[in-house]
Amino acid sequence: MNQKRILAVFMAAILFVSALAPMKQAAAASDPISINAKASILVEASSGKILYGNNIDESLPIASMAKIMTEYLVLEAIDEGKITWEQTYTPNDYTYSISQIRELSNVPLRRDGSYTVKELYEAMAIYSANGAAIALAEVVAGSEANFVKKMNDKAKELGLKEYDFVNATGLENKDLNGNHPEGTTEDDENKVSARDMAKLASRLIQDYPEILETASIPRKTFKEGTEMPNYNWMLKGLIYEYEGVDGLKTGSTNSAGSSFTATAEKNGMRVITVVMDASDGSGDLKSPRFKETKKLLDFAFNNYSVEELYPAGHQLKDQSSVPVVSGKEKEVQIQTDKPLKVAVKNGEKENYKAKYVIDKKKLNENGELTAPFKEKEAVGKMVVDYSGEEKDYGFLSGETGGEVNVITKEGVEKANWFVLTMRGIGGFFAGLWNSVVQTVGGWFS
Repeated sequence: MNQKRILAVFMAAILFVSALAPMKQAAAASDPISINAKASILVEASSGKILYGNNIDESLPIASMAKIMTEYLVLEAIDEGKITWEQTYTPNDYTYSISQIRELSNVPLRRDGSYTVKELYEAMAIYSANGAAIALAEVVAGSEANFVKKMNDKAKELGLKEYDFVNATGLENKDLNGNHPEGTTEDDENKVSARDMAKLASRLIQDYPEILETASIPRKTFKEGTEMPNYNWMLKGLIYEYEGVDGLKTGSTNSAGSSFTATAEKNGMRVITVVMDASDGSGDLKSPRFKETKKLLDFAFNNYSVEELYPAGHQLKDQSSVPVVSGKEKEVQIQTDKPLKVAVKNGEKENYKAKYVIDKKKLNENGELTAPFKEKEAVGKMVVDYSGEEKDYGFLSGETGGEVNVITKEGVEKANWFVLTMRGIGGFFAGLWNSVVQTVGGWFS
């Protein structure tokens, strides 16, 4: 190869590397924070707005974060009166044997002991006690196998997409000493995506906010003297204390790694974070999840605030009414039922624009609302579109969210037969007159 050819190849290589550099810089710039985890997500709780996300839809092992679903079903059963806090439970051979394995996180239950639902619930929510979680599953559903079916049914009902619940604890089934729930295998484990973990946590806090009263307890003593330190080290007074953190659930197994679903409220904004299989290169399963969660929380509280973009009663100028058929009025004004609030990045408020999404099922084929209907009849939603240059991660439910209902400003009664008849006659003669005008006009054209 002559010198000219060598020089040409060398220059081409330099140009190729130079071309790659801006691409790498662009890729780095598109990721506002670098989270060392297989998957991570940051969500503003009230609107479901995703403020950051990475690999949020891959189904991954969740370890004891599965207990968030167990907590939901227990609190639901309490709320519906199916069980009570004072109801007692005596361990069977299965729950007793699991509760004795201290390396799995447990309060050791006595074979002849009697424990209230409240005691078992606190052991599960504070100390992630696995025997207690199985006991609660049996209280709620009769057996852990029945409870697992409830877990998956509830996941579907709540709108989760990527999930598979196989036990009430989050343990790998192989750790259950051959007692894995019927319908599952020894190799199974609970798996959920980061998006769906955030969605589940959001619904738990929304539907049963009392969970935070228990999840925020840093330490408690079980009835038989067992100390129950909370594994959430970001709570007040613990090693990774972070202002505003009051939940929710850690998880760690060999397959799930260092994982954590957290929630914190600060400056009037609540956020939910999920990190799955976080790592700092040390092999530690405890600390990395808190270090990475701190990055997400710092990013949220330093850059975002919940803003009221539109007040209650807001109307879009070109869609302030809908036509009405069979009513005393021929149209009705529509407006939002409450303020629309969204977490907005500093300086980005003007980049959000509202639009109505009218429910076509509410209207007839001509786009009319049929009378009679009452005041505040919901006819659709108002959502916001983002037009700025920041990466838009959408909402937990998809591309749209932060929505409020669009309702009728007044009710409209059905017109009586005489009014409807006269309108029909008027419409007939109006049509006839228009036809005559067009015909006569044609004679002189």
